[in-house]
Amino acid sequence: MNNKATTRTGMVMQAIRQKIAGRLLEPGERLPSIRGLAATLGVSPSTVVEAYDRLVAQGAIRSRPGSGFFVSGTVVPFSLADVGPRLDQAIDPFWVSRQSLDAGAGMPKPGCGWLPCDWMPNAAMRRAIRSLARTDEAVLTDYGSTLGASNLRRLLARQFSEEGITTSPDQILLTASGTQAIDLICRFLLRPGDTVLLDDPCYFNFQALLRAHQVNIVSVAYTPNGPDINLFSNAVTSHKPRLYITNSALHNPTGATITAQTAHRVLNLAAEHDVTIVEDDIFAAFEPDPSPRLATLDGLDQVIRIGSFSKSLSASVRCGYIVGRPDWIGALVDLQVATNFGGPGPFAAEMVFSTLSDGSFRKHMEATRRRLARARRQTAARLADIGIRPWLMPRGGFYLWCSLPDNHDASAVARAALRANIVLAPGNVFSVSQSMPSFMRFNVSQMTDPRVFEVVARAMSAQAGPNHSL
Repeated sequence: MNNKATTRTGMVMQAIRQKIAGRLLEPGERLPSIRGLAATLGVSPSTVVEAYDRLVAQGAIRSRPGSGFFVSGTVVPFSLADVGPRLDQAIDPFWVSRQSLDAGAGMPKPGCGWLPCDWMPNAAMRRAIRSLARTDEAVLTDYGSTLGASNLRRLLARQFSEEGITTSPDQILLTASGTQAIDLICRFLLRPGDTVLLDDPCYFNFQALLRAHQVNIVSVAYTPNGPDINLFSNAVTSHKPRLYITNSALHNPTGATITAQTAHRVLNLAAEHDVTIVEDDIFAAFEPDPSPRLATLDGLDQVIRIGSFSKSLSASVRCGYIVGRPDWIGALVDLQVATNFGGPGPFAAEMVFSTLSDGSFRKHMEATRRRLARARRQTAARLADIGIRPWLMPRGGFYLWCSLPDNHDASAVARAALRANIVLAPGNVFSVSQSMPSFMRFNVSQMTDPRVFEVVARAMSAQAGPNHSL
């Protein structure tokens, strides 16, 4: 269908939805006939048919064969964007996720964890979609194999080989997402009451996910060189954690990168105390050049590598991976079949493979890294104007981990910003120990709206004093 036809179909759908919302059409009431509505709106009958079919699929109306179309018996709920932000929710590890995912389309989200739509490789993905539309029908309809698409696993194995990790495609399990990858590993290795070691601060969803597994969380302060090695040593000795989950490169939220010296000491301590390390490498594509990796230094003995393509390619096409020991991969395959009946479907896997194989993708990422470098410098300068300073300037990526001046309460600033329809990420959502009240994570790619800086400055000015709520 061409764009004009699509627009006309949308117009018809909108007209019907407005009548339902305004109670001009009540639940159970019959809609106009296809030919009658087509004549009234000045469109073709086929356009009305398309509009009615879409509204049926969305649950707004229902079809009675031989009788026509009727308004559904239940009222279609309003969208979350219509309701607006939830100001009453607690600022906890779920807070940023809830606010970012439910934010309206025009709502600035400098607290979110992804790039804006126009920063993504959309042209390559559109080419992939056109290609998939002509592919085997099984790709469009079937379940995936237990390990996932072999062509994507071979491509990943070649990439890991260039990095120095010797692995085969059979040691790579495709998953529905990076989060599902961690969930599977937790199901496989953890039991309620076990202990898991996290960085402080760390990616907030690590905490949220581990809560669901009913384990104890112990945190270790993160430094510009990696975890504080003395505290790490004390933690593995005293608490005997089963897992350590971390980002080695472009750490979330700090942007720090582990040094080779710290990485070796972490690996030695993990081996000595039988701690399995889960290395989340989701930001690898944003590094200007490779940095030390625990999986590379370890050779996948004590380390499991996970990742996904939600940051670099698309969060809509859900696909992640696990790289690990062959015996563990076999067990994880069975777990994924039991809990999700396999990983990503062929359509998602082929989309990722096609886009990564597109000759333009490498150039796109090079341009994105340059664009992010400019955005980091510009954002840091504008934040400095209102007294906010980065903890460090990262080598790459899109986060700046910043301290607010005069110990301002970042949670209070975030709540004030949310009232102005701007989503921020206050420091304590990332902190297991709740020791980061005056820190904030900013996504530099989402900072183009000047209102963000104005709202943050006003929110800090409104605080009566250090650590006072607005």
